[in-house]
Amino acid sequence: MTDATLLGADWVRHAIALLDADANRSADTHLHVFPLPAHWGIDLYLKDESVHPTGSLKHRLARSLILYGLVNGHISAGTTLVEASSGSTAVSEAYFARMLGLPFIAVVPHGTSSEKVELIEFYGGRCHFVDGPSAVYDSARELAASSGGYYLDQFSYAERATDWRGNNNIAESVFSQLSAERHPVPAWIVVGAGTGGTSATFGRYVRYRRHHTQVAVADPENSAFYEGWRRADMSYQTGKGSRIEGIGRPIVEPSFVPGVIDEMFQVPDAGSIAAMRLLRARTRHWAGGSTGTNLYAAFQLIARMRQRGETGSVVTLICDKGERYLNTYYDDAWLVANDLHLEPHYAVLEHFLATGSWRD
Repeated sequence: MTDATLLGADWVRHAIALLDADANRSADTHLHVFPLPAHWGIDLYLKDESVHPTGSLKHRLARSLILYGLVNGHISAGTTLVEASSGSTAVSEAYFARMLGLPFIAVVPHGTSSEKVELIEFYGGRCHFVDGPSAVYDSARELAASSGGYYLDQFSYAERATDWRGNNNIAESVFSQLSAERHPVPAWIVVGAGTGGTSATFGRYVRYRRHHTQVAVADPENSAFYEGWRRADMSYQTGKGSRIEGIGRPIVEPSFVPGVIDEMFQVPDAGSIAAMRLLRARTRHWAGGSTGTNLYAAFQLIARMRQRGETGSVVTLICDKGERYLNTYYDDAWLVANDLHLEPHYAVLEHFLATGSWRD
């Protein structure tokens, strides 16, 4: 029996088997050490999610969202999958849609990096462009309805599609990889928020496992998450999109779970890009802007730990590959056009790495 002749529950079982086989072929992602002076007594680790087959942290989310749709009866043979995305989630979903033989439409804002658009199309997806990040939601719902398809809706379902108790989620993976280190239970985990699903997974997991680990969220300019969390107002809106692709939203998304977050940092966009470039210079790891946002906040936390005489480990994420941003964050002309000045932030970062203290 071929894939084309499978129907109903048989097709769903076959689809889940394909997803499981793909996961079995993919080894766990690496946990790199960022070089800090040993006498600080603080270890910084980078969970490298860029090595997934589709090159980003969103590979885990895309698989979980499609599994969620399959087991809940929303996806069957021939279902058109639709997503609202700034790019990386759609790249991963297009990969899985092609694997299952399903049509895929990504609703993305104008200005999404050309590298991401090319990847979506490489995996057989189609891009539907809209003006601004706030327009993606309604357009995705309308496209799904008009095509008789299924809106994957990462912003609503990210926090529930992943099993936060384990099942080899990213949190369980990090703690397993740290088990032989000198500080096996991290003092802090630092992540960004695009849907809020990653911070929800880490926050729930450390509570479920009774760890003393705290979770911090690094948020870029023009994002609603930081102010919504600070004000305890989940209706807060900025009306603007983030220049750091993959994180930051103009509204507080449904998957953002503020009660499992211990602290938030608002990171300037130029600081994110400076930290991203510094990572490349210091380690040769080539990452995107959201990784820089994470790293900038992690450095601030480590400086605070140093000031308080604390030791321990800190974990953050390499979210995606830097090659996706050759025409934006790694392009000096693009920085000038967007009025982004990195030099003051380089000075802050280099001062931190030399002294262990943070100087705003």
